[in-house]
Amino acid sequence: MLNAGDVAPDFTLADHKGETTALAELRGKTVVLFFYPKADTPGCTVEACSFRDAKAQYDEADVVILGISPDTVKSQEKFAAKFEFPYRLLADADHSVAETYGVWAEKSMYGKKYMGIDRTTFVIAPDGKLSHVFRKVKVDDHASEVLAALKTSY
Repeated sequence: MLNAGDVAPDFTLADHKGETTALAELRGKTVVLFFYPKADTPGCTVEACSFRDAKAQYDEADVVILGISPDTVKSQEKFAAKFEFPYRLLADADHSVAETYGVWAEKSMYGKKYMGIDRTTFVIAPDGKLSHVFRKVKVDDHASEVLAALKTSY
């Protein structure tokens, strides 16, 4: 399990446009990496839209926002287009990045167990280390919560 102070594991994934995004290329910038379970579902939509609606504030702070889920590029493309997300949604269809970040976990719903994403947000400092980790994220107003933490850090 990753914690604040750990180096953020590097990865390279396709975004919702099919373009490659590598975390290493963003070194020197603050990155908000939010993992969500499934594109275009109620909670994930609320969370992703909260980041969309706060994008201008993130831009002012020179922060890059990346959303990541185990969806395909095509699913991410539809989700991004439907809600006009102004940031990249990354496709981790084999959940390898989620596993590396420790957010691929056993979950339970209606008595059935399955593997899925534990909704978690990581703030990666310009030096590549994790400055904040938000676990068990509550989607309402999460983008504001992350912004508040960024303002106290930098």
